[in-house]
Amino acid sequence: MTELPKVGAPATRALHGAGYASLESLAAASQNHLLALHGLGPRAIRIITEALTEAGLPTLT
Repeated sequence: MTELPKVGAPATRALHGAGYASLESLAAASQNHLLALHGLGPRAIRIITEALTEAGLPTLT
């Protein structure tokens, strides 16, 4: 299990609150769903997408 990428405290709280505890759990998420979470913005989405790509996981749809 890979840790969530460093996206800032508000975004990390939003991800944990939505049940995302690892990078692998984000691989099945949609970009629109994540953007709807309070505290997540385009910068966090970019960081998450880059981390997924580096890990060889599917990127956000």
